[in-house]
Amino acid sequence: MKKTIVIIFGGRSSEYEVSLSSAHAVLTHINTKLYEVITIGITRDGQWLLYQGDYEHIKNDTWNNNGLKKVVVSPDPMQKELIVLDKDNIQTISIDAVFPILHGRNGEDGTIQGILQIADIPVIGCDLLSSALCMDKNLAHKVVSTIGVKVPKGIVITTKELTEADHLKIKQLSYPLFVKPMKAGSSLGILKIYREEELLPAIMNAFSYDNTILIEENIDGFEVGCAIIGNKELLIGEVDEIELTSGFFDNTEKYTLNSSKIHLPANITEEMKQKIQQTAKEIYQVLGCKVLARVDMFITPDLEIVFNEVNTIPGFTTHSRFPNMIKQLGISFSDMIDKVIEEGLKGGSY
Repeated sequence: MKKTIVIIFGGRSSEYEVSLSSAHAVLTHINTKLYEVITIGITRDGQWLLYQGDYEHIKNDTWNNNGLKKVVVSPDPMQKELIVLDKDNIQTISIDAVFPILHGRNGEDGTIQGILQIADIPVIGCDLLSSALCMDKNLAHKVVSTIGVKVPKGIVITTKELTEADHLKIKQLSYPLFVKPMKAGSSLGILKIYREEELLPAIMNAFSYDNTILIEENIDGFEVGCAIIGNKELLIGEVDEIELTSGFFDNTEKYTLNSSKIHLPANITEEMKQKIQQTAKEIYQVLGCKVLARVDMFITPDLEIVFNEVNTIPGFTTHSRFPNMIKQLGISFSDMIDKVIEEGLKGGSY
């Protein structure tokens, strides 16, 4: 019997467009022989709508051009269903799990996972606690540091008007610095600065994305990533490497690769690869991740591993880093989706 899987896309996030691309890729590769698929689109202003049209309209963001029925998740844990609101009647649809393909705020930060937890509906992805923890870069760093993994030196700023204490803390950091929103994704709102006069504009920029920001020292070296699928038994993907010719791997570079390259596999020794994979596994576990995540780290010139962040809902297009790391194991994009959903149904319930 087919399982009914809900795919949610869009959302009230600066990564709305990325979500549309990821959802389109998943929807056009999901195994419809195994799953009955229901799609819910969340508009930029937060309306939840039942979408039953052509998937191409999701990709080009014309999915909401016509009147669609509003839909909500029933909070009743005994039902596990959607409630479709129509002018004339109310319809319910029984579901087995929800796959939120919602990058960034209100999707990757534990909020939607909390709705599903109340309803006792399995989520294809990390749960409320691990999602919220990974989204908060500072807290994630503090937790990961407890297992002996190095993290960048940094401070947290909560107000636009810097206090004397803030200035003193910043003076203890060495330039260049990264000024970043605490809970934004896809490198949005992040600036790399090289001198003090750049600090305040960078802080104002970061505050336009979040009400808390993180100022961190630059880590010399290069960035690597590792994809992981699973709950107790983990499937560890190939390690990739980001090669930069200038600047940093910002939002533009992530989706254009104008001045950067992604090496897959990474240009590292087998010994270093295994060390990165083991470290990624330990980070995944200490942060309580479930079902899937991508762990990003730096390798310094001294070959030390420094933790950067965990993406609990990484990009899912066919050219995104996460699926391509898994593809290196001989697992196709469609099979990867099957594996992720299977893990979610087994371990994504509450």
